[in-house]
Amino acid sequence: QVPLVESGGDLVQAGGSLRLSCVASGRFFNLYRMGWYRQAPGNERELVADITSGGSTNYADSVKGRFTISRDNAKNTVYLQMNSLKPEDTAKYYCNMRLASQNSWGQGTQVTVSS
Repeated sequence: QVPLVESGGDLVQAGGSLRLSCVASGRFFNLYRMGWYRQAPGNERELVADITSGGSTNYADSVKGRFTISRDNAKNTVYLQMNSLKPEDTAKYYCNMRLASQNSWGQGTQVTVSS
């Protein structure tokens, strides 16, 4: 397990923006696939977006065009820029770090979007 620390969650009005950050400890961050997942009460955890070591990105249909995932390997950090937020984006957002059999999760950061 690689320690991951998320930040940036907050209460925001619909239409607003937030940027989530996730900082990873340890070495070889650049080799890992990094992802953001979210889980709302009563729902399963779902993939929001991920980014490969080469920088290829993938998004859930529900966030395409509104969210952008990026990484800064020099800072061991992955970001999730969230624009045009909707009430249905309300959830706890988790950072994930994956390489082969290694799979680490952060503790999560709460995003609440009011209508």
